[in-house]
Amino acid sequence: MATRKSPKESNVSADALKAYYRDMLLIRRFEEKAGQLYGMGLIGGFCHLYIGQEAVVVGLEAAAEEGDKRITSYRDHGHMLACGMDPNGVMAELTGREGGYSKGKGGSMHMFSKEKHFYGGHGIVGAQVPLGAGLAFADKYLDNKRVTFAYFGDGAANQGQVYETFNMAALWKLPVIFVIENNQYAMGTSQQRSTSSAEIYERGHAFGIPGEAVDGMDVLAVKAAGEKAVAHCRSGDGPYILEIKTYRYRGHSMSDPAKYRTREEVQKMRDEKDAIEHVRDLLLGGKHATEEDLKAIDKEIKDIVNASAEFAKESPEPDLSELWTDIYAAEVPQNV
Repeated sequence: MATRKSPKESNVSADALKAYYRDMLLIRRFEEKAGQLYGMGLIGGFCHLYIGQEAVVVGLEAAAEEGDKRITSYRDHGHMLACGMDPNGVMAELTGREGGYSKGKGGSMHMFSKEKHFYGGHGIVGAQVPLGAGLAFADKYLDNKRVTFAYFGDGAANQGQVYETFNMAALWKLPVIFVIENNQYAMGTSQQRSTSSAEIYERGHAFGIPGEAVDGMDVLAVKAAGEKAVAHCRSGDGPYILEIKTYRYRGHSMSDPAKYRTREEVQKMRDEKDAIEHVRDLLLGGKHATEEDLKAIDKEIKDIVNASAEFAKESPEPDLSELWTDIYAAEVPQNV
């Protein structure tokens, strides 16, 4: 990975740097709390945590503008928080409660917010990529200069529908940024064992789509790459691919013991590449913040996360009548 950027190189203010620290820490602590609630049996089904990958969404949201859209897969809680969705509503949805974003019926994988232009959360691997192109098609049709961020992982990058979407997006010059969150392991198989090309973003060359690889453990590098990609799309030059090389510290899901890699490998990434610690070092080293300042942020985040857990616990379960709302039903012909 490239040398990490400094705030001066990225033209980032001290206040912006503190905001990135706060946003990444919120995601980290929220996901840790979600893991605890899962262990207590308060979250059912699958639960995929974003711990370690926080710099990806925080960096790209720093490059986005109001009205831009985002769509992703099932490791999605970080995306929700980064775009400004309420932690209370996210945690309540995780626990299947009425106060959740999908009224407790969507769970971890299926939350949406029209207000924040967040279009899911999708459980089928790669299915969100053509949907993201569809969102971008609507924006091109409306000529509103909006951009869509379509997130998917290194595992989904081997799905055929991704390349069908690349072709259509390039053909129609859609304003979509294909964000490959390459956390190295897909479900449990390393990228080196599942991908014939060393750089996944280069697959876009066959369709004439430019792109680049980015250090996903450096929020400033992600922001800079995001700004370049956004400018490309807004100018009408079509899609762009960002392969953001990141790393998840936990297993694929809460049920994954992650025995396909060593503890030493994970600890090495934590010690040498952690995105939050990097920003913390920049703040302290550049005298942009004191230890007391960061402790105050830490306390604020802890209070927000604890409040979201309490809100979720106190929110009632959906009424049985909710089984019949928000669904499509076909009229059954008589005498059949």
